[in-house]
Amino acid sequence: MIVLADGRRGLALGIGLIAVGLAVLAWTTGMWLGGALLLAGGSVSIVALLRTGRQDWGLMPAGSTPRLILAAVGAVVSLWLAASVTTGPGAPLRFAVIAVLGLMAARLLQGHSAVAVLAAAAGLALALAGASALGPNDAGLAPYLLAAVIAAGATFLPVPEKRGA
Repeated sequence: MIVLADGRRGLALGIGLIAVGLAVLAWTTGMWLGGALLLAGGSVSIVALLRTGRQDWGLMPAGSTPRLILAAVGAVVSLWLAASVTTGPGAPLRFAVIAVLGLMAARLLQGHSAVAVLAAAAGLALALAGASALGPNDAGLAPYLLAAVIAAGATFLPVPEKRGA
């Protein structure tokens, strides 16, 4: 959703999907408080996105063909990873983290809108916190708390208005 949207409502829905998905996957690994922190950070990010700027969805505006191709290729690569690399315990979380990291990093690199880049950075922070649950040693709540603060704070950064020509 974040890859295909430019409007704040579409970006907010994308952050919500990432936050809910990674929170549920963190809960399945036993990190109840970590999942709640991811959900809280995502919720604050959603509220910040919905309160400011143009209130539209901005799904696939003119010139979004490269992003559509990115989303399709990302889906194919994610399915390939799911079928070949992500087997064993923690496979759903590993798959989700790899897919979100790849798509958010690509959105960061090709983003033209400051709001979309900040939303992608928030999604990237949430995915990195989800990755902390994959390690053999428990990192505790610090990565989840840091990701929640980054995801919540990134969307509160001031975005300069576009000056028309």
